[in-house]
Amino acid sequence: MKMRFRCFLLVASAGLVLAACPAVAAPTLSGELISDLKNLESRLSSDPSGVESQASQQAERLSGGNASDRWAGALYLQLAAGAEAAQEKYAEAADHLAQARNVSGVDTSQRDRWQREEAGLRLQAGQKDLAGELLSDWLQRHEDGDSLWLMAQLAAESEDWEMAADWVERAQQAGGDMSAKRLAFASAVMQRSGRLDQALAVLQTQLDQAGDDPEAWRRAAALAQKAGDPVRAAALWEAAWRKGLLSGDDDLERRINLHLAAGTPARAAEILEQALAEGTLTDDDAHQRQLAEAWHQARDRDKALAAWQKLATSSDKADDWLHLGQLALAWGKELLAKEALTKAEQGGAAEAEKWLAVLGNAQDSKEAPSPSPSQRQ
Repeated sequence: MKMRFRCFLLVASAGLVLAACPAVAAPTLSGELISDLKNLESRLSSDPSGVESQASQQAERLSGGNASDRWAGALYLQLAAGAEAAQEKYAEAADHLAQARNVSGVDTSQRDRWQREEAGLRLQAGQKDLAGELLSDWLQRHEDGDSLWLMAQLAAESEDWEMAADWVERAQQAGGDMSAKRLAFASAVMQRSGRLDQALAVLQTQLDQAGDDPEAWRRAAALAQKAGDPVRAAALWEAAWRKGLLSGDDDLERRINLHLAAGTPARAAEILEQALAEGTLTDDDAHQRQLAEAWHQARDRDKALAAWQKLATSSDKADDWLHLGQLALAWGKELLAKEALTKAEQGGAAEAEKWLAVLGNAQDSKEAPSPSPSQRQ
């Protein structure tokens, strides 16, 4: 699973950095330092290499000074990081931000901002493990949907599907944008982690958002079946069929099979019977056998016997005649049973003779006179 990561570093001027921390008063800077910081910032786009060099030197010079010097040094480190990011030197930029947030006296909120930006730079530099550690720690104190999705993507890249699914859950709970791309990603992660019910819920959301995509409906039905919910799978397929999103022989046969799996064999038989009558599906032995079995499962005896008789007549196989004879005998259709079992015997079905004997005994029992009272004693 390949992804691109965006650099989150936002290069700010000294004034913007100071204004970003209203809750904690930053140390006062001299007019000379403020002027120098602003001058370097103005040169970022035109001379990033020069800004990097001068900002780094200033940061090193001020690192051992008082609180005001250290704060200024941290701001120079941020400028150096911005200059390096502009040159696509992401690892060096991340290192400078790490130094900036570790400067003594920098308040917690500013440290957190720089930590988040450093994580983005680590990603740009390909340092994904370190980026993940930084971002995971940052998320213990913040709830940011984009960052949660990013953590899920990092876990997925490492094929840690359980962890990826946990991050996806948090991202979903955080709300925010649920684009088609994120929904597809969430569904894939939930499937890989074995959380099929959650994957199906995501797919349902996809269907709600893009209800005209036949592949989305196919995936949803397949996932429902995999999750052990054949009734829902059949319902999804039926809905897509009625919307006109599914068509053709393959989709029609899948529709029939899903109804059989869902425990609605009568509906499967009705669909198949109509398709055979209209010529949509070939009226061959395989389809006739499926129709007969569907009516049998639906417990419609008359239609099941009619379908089995048509199949046996068409195939003229001893086993089909035998099965028809057994059903007819069990359901009290003795004339049909005798005809079918006789043909099964003629076709070489070994069991047919035994079943004909059973039929004969049943008929003899019916024809035998009832015993007199003296005989009963």
